[in-house]
Amino acid sequence: MNLIDTGIEKGLIRFDEDRNFITYIHQNKKRNHNNPEEKVQAETFLTLVLIYGYPERRIKQFVSVQMGADTKEADIIVYADDDCHETYILVECKKEDLTDQQFNIAVDQAYSYAVAEGAKYVWTTSRIKNQYYEVPDKKPKSRIEIPDIPQFGINKLAPYKYVKGGISQTDTDDINIVSEPDPNVKQKFFELQVVSESELTKIFIQSHQALWGGGQRNPSVAFDELDKLIFCKIWDEKHPRKTGEPYDFQIFRDEDPEDLLKRIKKIYAVGEKEAPEVFKDGITLTAQETLTIVKYFQRINLNKTDLDSKGKAFETFMGSYFRGDFGQYFTPRPIVKFIVDSLPITHKSRVLDTSCGSGGFLLYALDKVREQANEFYDPIKDEKDHYKYWHDFAEKNLFGIEINDQIARTAKMNMIIHDDGHTKVIASDGLLSDTEMQAKSGNKEFKYNSFDFIITNPPFGSSIKQTEKAYMHQYNLAIKEVDWLNTTASGKATLRDSQSTEVLFLEQCHKFLTEHGYLALVIPDGILTNSSLQYVRDNIEEMYRIVAVVSMPQTAFSATGAGVKSSVLFLRKHKTKQTEKISNQKAKLKEQVKTDNNYMATVEKWEKEKAEAIKKLEADAKAKNPKASKTEINEIIKILKITVQTSFTDKVNLLKEELTEKYFLAKQTVLDDYPIFMVIAEDIGYDATGRSTNNNELIEISKELSKFIAHINKTEK
Repeated sequence: MNLIDTGIEKGLIRFDEDRNFITYIHQNKKRNHNNPEEKVQAETFLTLVLIYGYPERRIKQFVSVQMGADTKEADIIVYADDDCHETYILVECKKEDLTDQQFNIAVDQAYSYAVAEGAKYVWTTSRIKNQYYEVPDKKPKSRIEIPDIPQFGINKLAPYKYVKGGISQTDTDDINIVSEPDPNVKQKFFELQVVSESELTKIFIQSHQALWGGGQRNPSVAFDELDKLIFCKIWDEKHPRKTGEPYDFQIFRDEDPEDLLKRIKKIYAVGEKEAPEVFKDGITLTAQETLTIVKYFQRINLNKTDLDSKGKAFETFMGSYFRGDFGQYFTPRPIVKFIVDSLPITHKSRVLDTSCGSGGFLLYALDKVREQANEFYDPIKDEKDHYKYWHDFAEKNLFGIEINDQIARTAKMNMIIHDDGHTKVIASDGLLSDTEMQAKSGNKEFKYNSFDFIITNPPFGSSIKQTEKAYMHQYNLAIKEVDWLNTTASGKATLRDSQSTEVLFLEQCHKFLTEHGYLALVIPDGILTNSSLQYVRDNIEEMYRIVAVVSMPQTAFSATGAGVKSSVLFLRKHKTKQTEKISNQKAKLKEQVKTDNNYMATVEKWEKEKAEAIKKLEADAKAKNPKASKTEINEIIKILKITVQTSFTDKVNLLKEELTEKYFLAKQTVLDDYPIFMVIAEDIGYDATGRSTNNNELIEISKELSKFIAHINKTEK
């Protein structure tokens, strides 16, 4: 049960029917609960009573404080006596959406109120962030920052707040409200807290802003430094410790920021040994900056916060940041989940994302295998076997490629948060050859013909130029083949000046897949519809068995800043013999169409007729214009030649169109026929702004598509 529900049950608060207004029953004060600060105020009040054990009679809210000639209002005052004469703790509550600078102003305000009221302790909270101070009895009233305020009846402050196996800060099921302090009761320590997606997002954003400082530090550098401390936080949570032992990633009593920085760097040093591909550069933050970030993260449990919440929080934070700096667009979670749910990925599958971004596809593949582990092992009774089942998959079978080094590091961080797989994420151009990738990354497992599944959203809209990338010649789709209806003997294949990234990734993924391996990728609809890209579709049907085309709504990527109409394409790699068979069938069919329609003879005949017509025009022009100069005659002939050539070209092009149509009709009868799963998804769970629609057609589509794929695997050997 949460604090609010327990508070209602214990008779501490009540709400009106619509839960717009909260009444603090002991003081009989009614307040607007829709006010963001009031939500924090309510939870803070209940924490003091239900978690810290202070009697309600010793707590007053909205108390007037005299500051010189001015009268201010303290949010909450806890008194040391039942008559409420001796101020003990002064609490200042602020809304969650607060910058670090605004929070520091609130700290100054609270401390000045505490000094005026003679309080011994100060607590400033936005719920996202908390700071506690002890106020000395004697002047000067210098601030002494402490890990926590004392609990009811506890006079001696503990040296830290968070320990393994401590009590929950939110679970109130076993709470008994006490009226008098019990001398036998010891200081309570707290376990790390699992937080919501929205709360985690705010923590990421506010901590990044604190390091960025509105321009004092480059946002990219700030992100890297935040990355490092998050790694330290994760490492600290995973570090083996006995019940009751404190976590290291927190504030300790009677230590200065330099002591904290040394402890954090010690954690980081362990990470450098364990994951050198992630921990490349040392922490460059100052001790004070490190202290600021620790305050944001110390109370939360990143490892135990659920996958979906962490994934969405990371995407929300990184999406807003990276979109501005790198032009990256992250795949919306419903589409990622749909793709992964549709495919028969198991713990033995080798899975690759060739453009992995922050690692969304990889994380959902991992989550799928985690769920499969539940079918074979009890997570508690068979903990070791359960863990090994999915962790081996994460560690050995999940692979990612990301061209941007910073985003690649973020993907590794994301993988570590979700319990690994980070060692198989490399920073590399995803279009390099496998040998070049292996050489540059040092990871020999990025081999062609070795992956069972590729799930990806390749970059759209950008082109790779032949003059910029030496690897272009390695791709068939970067070569402009000779038109099969070309009539000149000198026709040769040539390199294209450029090719779009999504087209090249179609071929690169084919190289990485095993025979009968599956590729599922997001593509712009132009690949499926533009007549100029027919050659791409021709190559697809030779390389792959087309499994499914699922059309996404126009708004699918609007919320992430991209408006390209797209579809999800599911493909199954043909065996080499099948690709050769299709290619040979098509080549033979083209020759047959040309032969049956006397194509070459017809064009040659028209060429002769054109030549004769041009000769006649030249003769007629000279005969009709006997007084014209040679230059004038040549100009007249030039114009007449253009007319003849245009007429000839139009005839040839019309014939080509007729033969192309005959070829496509004949191809349908020659090539192996098979069913393709096709569907138009109109509502995929969110609208153009990213808001939930409470209806996601992709859920049912994935169920049907997974059955269709299972049928293919069973029947099409």
